[in-house]
Parts: sequence; C-alpha cells; structure tokens
Amino acid sequence: MSGAPHNPKNDGSAAQQEAASAGSSSAHGDLNAQIEALKSEVEKYKNDYLYLRADFENFKKNSMKERSDYLKYGAERLLVDILNVFDNFERALEAKVTPENMANFVKGVEMTATELRGVFKKFGVSDVPSHGKAFDPNVHEALSAEESSDHPAGHILRVFKKPYKLHDKLIRPGQVVVSKTPAN
Repeated sequence: MSGAPHNPKNDGSAAQQEAASAGSSSAHGDLNAQIEALKSEVEKYKNDYLYLRADFENFKKNSMKERSDYLKYGAERLLVDILNVFDNFERALEAKVTPENMANFVKGVEMTATELRGVFKKFGVSDVPSHGKAFDPNVHEALSAEESSDHPAGHILRVFKKPYKLHDKLIRPGQVVVSKTPAN
C-alpha cells in the first residue's frame, strides 16, 4: 500500500466514474422530462380553465338574455288568452242592443265574464271572498266605515274592488266599506 491518504473519490475505476456521471446525466434527463410533463400538464389545465371561463361567460350572457326575455315576454300566454276574451267584448260592443235582444246581450256578456274568470283561474289568479267577512288589513283597504246593525263591527258591508291573489300572493288589495257599531 502506498502512503497516500485514502480518498473515496479515487476508489472507483474510470468506468464507475463514467457510470456515475451518466447516472447524474440520466437523473437530469428524468428531471427535465418531469418538468416538461408538468409544463404540458399546466398548459392543459390553463387551456381547460380558459375554455371553462369562456363557457361560463357565455352562460352568464345567455342567462341574462333569457331572464330579460322572460321579463319582457313572460306574460305572452296570458295576454293571448285575454285578447281572445277581449275580442268577445268588442263584438258585444259592436252589437246593436234592442229591447228584443237585451236578454241575449246580457247572456253573452255573462258568458264572456265567465270566460275571463276561466283565464284568470288557468293562470292562478283568484278573488278573495270579502263581503260579510271580517276586515283584514293585509287583504283590504278600508275606504270608509258605516254604522250597521245587520253586521258585526269590523266586517265588510260593501266591496268596491275585489282583492285578488296570484297563487298565494296578494296582487291587489280589496277596497271596502267596513261596518261599525251604531252610535245610538
């Protein structure tokens, strides 16, 4: 043995050193391949994100347009049905009313009113029965109060305008006259 100090770097042959160098080069190659794969994956996710973002923007625009169209044209079905009833009222107004055809005229107007009530019912509109019922400030507006011995105080004597609901929501309060206790 020589008197030279032991150096682990010098232990290997040139082939081992070359293999180590090749292994390090191979490790760099693996890392570069992983980096390229990750870059490719990031690019894919970025493209997917941009596609989804554009798709979502289109969805928002379409939703706003649909909502706008619904608000603008939502009453179309109701109006078409009401126009059919209105045509009947116009025909009634065009008719010449004589004492001989008065009964038929009244019957025709009653049929048209029934047809209109049917349209209201079809679309969920209903009147709230009020005459003789207790006054409800959530449903009625009191126009005045009159003394009455025939009705209990706070009950409705007359209805000027009926209250109406759309399904379960009040859309028009009734205008009524409420009874009060006679003064004498």
